Amino acid sequence: MTPFQRLLTYTRGESAQIKRASLYSFLNKLFDLAPPILIGMAVDIVVKGEDSLLGGLGITSTMNQLWVVAFLTLIIWGAESLFEYLFQLDWRNLAQEVQHRLRMDAYRHVQDLEVAYFEDKSTGSLISILNDDVNQLERFLDVGANDIIQVATTVVLVGGVFFYLSPMVAAFAFLPVPIILWGSFLFQKKIEPRYANMREEVGLLGAILSNNLSGASTVKSYGAEEFEVERLAKQSKSYIAANEHAIKLSSSFSPLIRMAVLMGFLATLILGGKLVQDKVLEVGSYSVLIFMTQRLLWPLTRLGATFDLYQRAMASTQRIFNLIDTPIKIVPGKLEKSRDSVEGHIIFNNVDFSYDTGPKVLKGISLEVKPGETIGLVGPTGSGKSTLIKLLLRFYESKNGQISLDGENIKNYSFPSLRGAFSYVGQDNYLFHGSAEENIKFGSFDATSAEVEEASKKAEAHNFIESSLENSYDTIVGERGQKLSGGQRQRMAIARAILKNAPIYLFDEATSAVDNETEAAIQRSLEKITKEKTTIIVAHRLSTIVHADRIYVLDKGEIVEKGTHTDLLGRKGLYSSLWTVQTGSR
Repeated sequence: MTPFQRLLTYTRGESAQIKRASLYSFLNKLFDLAPPILIGMAVDIVVKGEDSLLGGLGITSTMNQLWVVAFLTLIIWGAESLFEYLFQLDWRNLAQEVQHRLRMDAYRHVQDLEVAYFEDKSTGSLISILNDDVNQLERFLDVGANDIIQVATTVVLVGGVFFYLSPMVAAFAFLPVPIILWGSFLFQKKIEPRYANMREEVGLLGAILSNNLSGASTVKSYGAEEFEVERLAKQSKSYIAANEHAIKLSSSFSPLIRMAVLMGFLATLILGGKLVQDKVLEVGSYSVLIFMTQRLLWPLTRLGATFDLYQRAMASTQRIFNLIDTPIKIVPGKLEKSRDSVEGHIIFNNVDFSYDTGPKVLKGISLEVKPGETIGLVGPTGSGKSTLIKLLLRFYESKNGQISLDGENIKNYSFPSLRGAFSYVGQDNYLFHGSAEENIKFGSFDATSAEVEEASKKAEAHNFIESSLENSYDTIVGERGQKLSGGQRQRMAIARAILKNAPIYLFDEATSAVDNETEAAIQRSLEKITKEKTTIIVAHRLSTIVHADRIYVLDKGEIVEKGTHTDLLGRKGLYSSLWTVQTGSR
């Protein structure tokens, strides 16, 4: 199925609107073609007087005949304007609906893609597809269908008039039509790869812009503004070069078509004039043919512009469908389980994991977390602690072994059931451009303000929200929470997790960006909150997990030690060494 055929599937359910819009396009062109006939009638009236067409209908006065023509002109122009308004209304609304459906399909698919996909793709490139490429369709959908219908209407109606008035003139006037059509299809074939390349370049340009704007503080701190300007300029020039390559061909089409139109016009002018001179063709009919030639051939020059819009749209459509066709590597199961029925019994059984390229990150991991237990995961950077959390959430898929929740393989759960069982606080806490309350309610959208405030108090976030933020919980925190400090962002993320109140808590270095005093306060709250909940804490600060029921020590993807804080200190192993480094004790 071609991109265009797939695009047509997004118009299902809109057949009545399409038929109505097509009828309006046809009627608009029908009335648009009438003025040359009226001009011919006026000429006929002035030249023939009572012997004109209207004279034969009983209107003998020349002025009365002209008043009739004037009245018909008023009606026809009014009808043309009305149907132009109506077809634009329907075609544009249809374009908006198709854009919406396509954008939502693409976005839903993106939402279903695994985390690893986003690590390999730039955000700017995805935004370019979901926004710029989808919007590119509007230009074609707004005018393209109407142009095609009106060109076809013009050829049929004007052709009928020509062959009725003078078959010989019609034959010569229509000679350029096959040339124009052949040139249009040839143009379409040659311009297609140029526009595809242009859309790729604009995607790369969007990626650089997105990265630069999101990393503005880093760019400034390293004094790299000029470097980034030059990098953007280089990509912008690549985009310009791709555009120029397309523009060179695109711009040449209309002038060539104009010359073909000129040949048809000259044929009508000279041959029709000769027939009038030979008394074979009436002067009024000759006037109609002259004006109709322009109406016949001139719209054909728009085929170039229409095909140009078409190829731009198809280049964008192909990129959108390539995104929609991206295979989903991590597929949810069908098992549904309510959050309240989750016990929180987790088992990792001989789990291995590696990224698509590279050595194993986890090797034969086996551990158990019983309902209500709190366990800690510690180890040097890169030992695989955070990866265990991501495997449990199915952000990634284990290569070997099995992870189970309440005795059921996590692969059997639907994503809402699996991820709904966890309150998760990661290292990179996502805050969007909204109020503090909206950010805390993210994922618990029906929570009340009182519940938000209570969760914030438990996370030690309430005080700074009330005292430091200008409008308290209504304060806009900025994109990615840029108006907040790292510790404030982290406490709001913890408040969000507490508000969700899932049966299992996952904290991936959740207190790494808070000061010691705040950490101690959060710890006191977490001890109360997690008393009857299963909790897994990935900790860089070992003080966070000293009260855990069990601590697993990872090194190079393997569990090298396990036990309580006291047990592990007594073994004088890796955990003891890490503790000594952090506390400064010997």
